[in-house]
Amino acid sequence: MNKIKLGISSCLLGEKVRYDGGHKLDYFLANELGKYVEFVKVCPEVEIGLQVPREAMRLVGNPGPPRLVTQKTGIDYTNRMLTWAKECLDRLETEELCGFIFKAKSPSSGMERVKVYNESGGGVPQRNGVGIFARAFMERFPLIPVEDEGRLNDIEIRENFIIRVFTLHRWSEVKHRPHSTREVVDFHSANKLLFFAHHIEIAREMGRLTAHAAEMEIEDFYKTYETSMMKCLSYKSTLSKNSNVLYHMMGYFKKQLNPDEKQELIELIENYRLGFYPLAVPVTLIAHYVKKYRQQYLKDQYYLNPHPIELKLRNHA
Repeated sequence: MNKIKLGISSCLLGEKVRYDGGHKLDYFLANELGKYVEFVKVCPEVEIGLQVPREAMRLVGNPGPPRLVTQKTGIDYTNRMLTWAKECLDRLETEELCGFIFKAKSPSSGMERVKVYNESGGGVPQRNGVGIFARAFMERFPLIPVEDEGRLNDIEIRENFIIRVFTLHRWSEVKHRPHSTREVVDFHSANKLLFFAHHIEIAREMGRLTAHAAEMEIEDFYKTYETSMMKCLSYKSTLSKNSNVLYHMMGYFKKQLNPDEKQELIELIENYRLGFYPLAVPVTLIAHYVKKYRQQYLKDQYYLNPHPIELKLRNHA
């Protein structure tokens, strides 16, 4: 695969662009995930021409949408930020991003729970705001996965985000090839069990969509499929959903495994379902059987390897 392009707030990569002249380097993003992606850095406040260091800003007024003003002098930068954001988003559209990681709680880049103050600047702020740039990005690109570095400390949210990013990248490569129903059918087949682990009903709807693709204009088919796919993956996988997929995969070996091997695999799956083992344990054994018995259908399933193993996203119990 070509390297994945991922938008990110510049301060998360260690750039000293924050209002206080500091940064918010995130080791996992910069040094671990960074091995597999090409970051496209954005710092809205610097890119609209503000200095480092500078007066801190806050969101004020109606949470949807609020105004962006400096904390002490009250200078309003809302229109300046919105004008720049449109130009920035036009540029980012050409980058074909597969995700964006925002700076949590930032008045320009926070994707949720940003403080919004009343017009006087006093009182207890509401924590229901969205940063000016982050809001514009999410409205412009509703299918692109987004998170902030704070939420990514949750390992389940982190894995779900990275699965969406890598899957969208694989899909983007399909879109770059000449459009055909066969391309989408092959893509869906290879990702089918991954989709099942997120939302089985939507995954089945996607299967029916591919079965009736000939009844649609090809461009509409691609757009509808992509929308359904990203909706499906927006749901997190769970112990129960993963266990169902693992048992489904086990069924492909019913003629090869002896009773002891079947019992061992069942015990691993059940211990995973109960939260005692990480997902990597039963997946590793199934991958072993896939190779041993040359099960081509399962070998082609991205469920077994949806992201680089070095990220260790399936090692948590």
